[in-house]
Amino acid sequence: MKFKKSLGQNLLIDKNILKKILSLTSFKNKNIIEIGAGTGNLSFEILKLVPSRLICIEKDKIFAKNLKTLFKNQKNISVLNGDILKLNLKRLITNETIIIGNLPYNISTQILIKFIRFNPWPPKFERLIFMFQKEVGEKIIAKMGSSNYSRLSIITKSRLKILNFFYVSKNCFLPKPKVDSIVIEFQPVKRKDINFKSIKSLEYITNVFFSNKRKMINKTFKKLKIEHNRFAQNEKIDLTLRPERLSESLFYKITEFYEKSRFK
Repeated sequence: MKFKKSLGQNLLIDKNILKKILSLTSFKNKNIIEIGAGTGNLSFEILKLVPSRLICIEKDKIFAKNLKTLFKNQKNISVLNGDILKLNLKRLITNETIIIGNLPYNISTQILIKFIRFNPWPPKFERLIFMFQKEVGEKIIAKMGSSNYSRLSIITKSRLKILNFFYVSKNCFLPKPKVDSIVIEFQPVKRKDINFKSIKSLEYITNVFFSNKRKMINKTFKKLKIEHNRFAQNEKIDLTLRPERLSESLFYKITEFYEKSRFK
């Protein structure tokens, strides 16, 4: 079988890891969406847990065709041949939906952001269980002060609670990738410390701040073209700090202030 590097095809073949992923939550009678079903290794294990429905999304036409053949006698499974980034997922998601996937490394961040942008929030899905490249995953789970703390940490935690994570060796895949992976389980949350209106405002704010990571935040505030001095004083923000020294909550407050200043 030929694997396409362009589609990030590294298939998880370690049965123990498959079982460990599926032990994170209950799948019984749930609506399951699997992203990048590949050859069906994870799909087979999910079906053993008696979900009410399993939707496999696979971009590769050959893999999708093979999956349809494999599961043709299963009534509660459907296979969609399509690009996860282009699909309208809302029509597939009902209450008690779990979305799971060994994500292609090259688009894993885009997939995560697609779910974070769901509107209205909180969404109908109840869990995301995704596998990322280790380096990307560590940016997602990082806390303030860590060298991995980034805009990805801040954006993710604005809407998702990280419930569990564990590392997966590159030896568990075929073909073997160059890096290790990490599985992260998320739950959608509505945070009480968030009052900004648009997630895209937070994306913009964190992009401006982390694009100037080495500069003191005073200079970054000036780029936003908002009158920030009184706000900084009220929030007791040290304007000589660099972005990685600001908490998630502070970024949410800055985003709220930015929206109020710009869209009066």
